[in-house]
Amino acid sequence: MHYLLMYDLAPDYLARRGEFRDEHLALAWQAQERGEIVIAGALAEPSDMAVLLFECDSPEIPARFAKADPYVVHGLVTAYRVRQWNTVVGAQASTPLRPGVTPQK
Repeated sequence: MHYLLMYDLAPDYLARRGEFRDEHLALAWQAQERGEIVIAGALAEPSDMAVLLFECDSPEIPARFAKADPYVVHGLVTAYRVRQWNTVVGAQASTPLRPGVTPQK
């Protein structure tokens, strides 16, 4: 199952992230090595959001990541939310759907 962890970034995020970046990246790479994070990064122009794609069994995993993230702890993230993403197209889709095939319930 896929979950998106979406961060709203503080207006001074770019100016402040350097102080916490190594710790944040270490946490993210550890989650990636465990197979939880598929891909992650901040949006550009404006740099007001970041999106982290998790592949896991529960929304608690990305929520636990956020609670431990130094960007969240130190206020670089002003809010976050976890949303289940029902992926249907692509090699890594959780529930691949093809044209003309009725999904099973």
